[in-house]
Amino acid sequence: MIELGVNIDHIATVRQARRTYEPDPVWAAVEAHLGGADGITVHLREDRRHIQDEDVRRLRELTHIKLNLEMAATDEMVDIACRLKPEMAMLVPEGRQEVTTEGGLDIVANEARIHAAIAKLSAAGIQSSVFIDAELPQVKAAARVGARVCEIHTGPYAEAFHHKGRDARSPAVLAELEKIRQAGHAIVDLGMRFNAGHALNYFNVQPIAALPEIRELHIGHAIISRAVFVGMREAVREMKRLMRESASDPHLFAR
Repeated sequence: MIELGVNIDHIATVRQARRTYEPDPVWAAVEAHLGGADGITVHLREDRRHIQDEDVRRLRELTHIKLNLEMAATDEMVDIACRLKPEMAMLVPEGRQEVTTEGGLDIVANEARIHAAIAKLSAAGIQSSVFIDAELPQVKAAARVGARVCEIHTGPYAEAFHHKGRDARSPAVLAELEKIRQAGHAIVDLGMRFNAGHALNYFNVQPIAALPEIRELHIGHAIISRAVFVGMREAVREMKRLMRESASDPHLFAR
């Protein structure tokens, strides 16, 4: 059954705007869990713009569902992960000037460094994931460096959906879906888990959730935005319902 990992970074964004103690990301994680989330995702950035080290420590201790730590493939972040031992560590590209992650990790160009990071994470008993674009060379490189999970970057799909029809059957959207589908098939063929995420929302999530072999979606900004109006539990419930509806009928968007 398809699973939902909820990214709570932007709970911390609101808190850091005032450098205070609320809203608490741990409280958000509990509310997400009660709404049906299967996991919690946080990105501990080098500049600590939202999530802080103490947040990750408390989440590790106090949450009862999977913790996915997004991080750059740096010695500092790998050491933090090995100390805290989240269920999964996802290596992502990171730029100080970017508002959010702007593309997939280029494993092909950084194979030795990423292989070393994954080896250290694996030795600590942490499942390794990589956030990559829907490109076959990157999928093959992910298998070579020992990744257990590939999360496909759905940003280009979401961009096409928003700007070119807002229709799951528009040619631009179908083209991006096909890239993701092919990448997902290659991921599974190479013995890895196929996850996806980035810029998914309540309007575009179902065609992605209906893709064959997909295991988990990571969604944050849309859920936090909806939670402002309806509460965290309800926002998560709505997203999970949409995902499960489409996953239960994978041919829905092929008609």
